Amino acid sequence: MSEKVQKKIVVAITGASGSIYAKLLLTKLLHLQSQIEEISVVITDNAKQVWKTELDDNNYNNFAVKYFDKQNFLAPFASGSGKYDTMIIVPCSMGTLGRIASGISNDLITRAADVILKEKRKLICVVRETPYNLIHIKNMETITLAGGIICPATPSFYSKPKTIEDMANTVVDRVIDLAGLEQESFRWGKN
Repeated sequence: MSEKVQKKIVVAITGASGSIYAKLLLTKLLHLQSQIEEISVVITDNAKQVWKTELDDNNYNNFAVKYFDKQNFLAPFASGSGKYDTMIIVPCSMGTLGRIASGISNDLITRAADVILKEKRKLICVVRETPYNLIHIKNMETITLAGGIICPATPSFYSKPKTIEDMANTVVDRVIDLAGLEQESFRWGKN
């Protein structure tokens, strides 16, 4: 029996509302480290401000992961040779989504997304905006056609969440499943 290959994951945090999703995702990924070789994080300045506003702390840089500045094009995931399997943009602002859909690689996040798509690896964009305008929808279509996954930050309720964290975790659990990681979570028809 062969051992499962560990994943190399980059998490990008942009300035859309929804810092709770990023916080819970990083926490869960660290609990799943037996399946992960490396977790790298890029966080925008706007994301830091939104995190502080929404979560009342500056703990975005207190996770045991590798952090990279958004202008550091020497980061290993700025090239396909870095062999990162998965990129999760959480939350994914519509500006970031639009730049990726247009092929604009003007920072490390958009460059890494471009690399992930060109290498046919897994790009998961956790979009957090409502309502969508036609530009948003067309950009989501473009990224989907290029092989990306659009996962709106829309909580589910069949697990009967009791807290905001429970609701946000319904999205985070879906993202972890999409990334191909094994986890214990609510499963329809089994709980």
